Amino acid sequence: MQYSKVAVFETPGKPFELVDAPIPPLQNQEILIRNEYTTLCRSDIYTYTGQRKEKSPTILGHEIVGRIESFGPEVPQEDFRGTPLALGDRVTWAIFASNPASPFSKLGMPQKAEDLFKYGHEQITPTSNLHGGLSEYTILRKNTPIIKLDENIPLPVVTIINCAVATVAGAVRLAGDLSNQHVLVSGVGMLGIIACAMSKARGAAKVIALDTNPERLTISRLFGVDETILIDSTLTDFKPLLAEKLEPAFPIHRLIELSGAPQAMESTLELLSIGGIAVWIGATYPQRSVQINGEQMVRKILTIKGLHNYNEQDLAAAVDFIEQWHPVYPFADLVHGGFALEQVEQAFQYALDKNPFRVGIDI
Repeated sequence: MQYSKVAVFETPGKPFELVDAPIPPLQNQEILIRNEYTTLCRSDIYTYTGQRKEKSPTILGHEIVGRIESFGPEVPQEDFRGTPLALGDRVTWAIFASNPASPFSKLGMPQKAEDLFKYGHEQITPTSNLHGGLSEYTILRKNTPIIKLDENIPLPVVTIINCAVATVAGAVRLAGDLSNQHVLVSGVGMLGIIACAMSKARGAAKVIALDTNPERLTISRLFGVDETILIDSTLTDFKPLLAEKLEPAFPIHRLIELSGAPQAMESTLELLSIGGIAVWIGATYPQRSVQINGEQMVRKILTIKGLHNYNEQDLAAAVDFIEQWHPVYPFADLVHGGFALEQVEQAFQYALDKNPFRVGIDI
């Protein structure tokens, strides 16, 4: 029997346990992937520290890239874009597997379907294992969108596609046409940096980055940012500061909010010009309620859209974006690698101590 080395996470404060898990026979339409690289998403770090609860024991890591090791019965021989699949192909896949016939899937929200399966978020059971990136192998379940990758793209760059880049692609989709628009990106962590680059690539006239970290704002200028705004993290209301810096020279047509901080959501929303659209992504943790001025929403005809994860079209758009723009924007520089699977504890500690955009683990 073939085995896979797995880093098992049980509870915050308890070290990962490296075990050899048996690889079961593949079921209908399953694909065995030999993982090559995994990056630690912010949600992985929150689970590790206990700020986020996850079913356990589990295998963390959902930003994964790997190669096809073997096919189960009746696997479709083409990827989501219609490209033939073969053993050894490097592929990415969606964070989810779900029934495409479910009501939410038909509405364009397969990530919320009733039978949802999420890689890097599932509990290890006697009948379900090998579903996260901190493992030598992953078994792709039936109805998992999968896309073959260009071998010339650096490994750390393609790894961030199936969470960070795809989520931003979904946000940009919801934001609508960005041509000649002024886009404010609130929070320039990994997703924010990608949002800046993608907005500029989609034709934004001005991209303005907002953050409390001056170093990250400086880096953002390498990713299409025209203007940066540094905010004091102690401020509870920074509407006056934003208004002073942005209006009327830079009316904001689109807002992509990634910080998830209520005061940032409130302050930036008030900057939107008539007909503006705000896409909120960052508020994925418990927090106080956001205060919204109803009269302003009505008179300015504003729209707020929320997004959690993404759909299949967003994954394809993310791959398209990276294929075209990875030579232009230095995404690889945002990933701090050098860790092996056996060094998973050190990788998480480095992420906590140094707070890089991403930490990469070479599987």
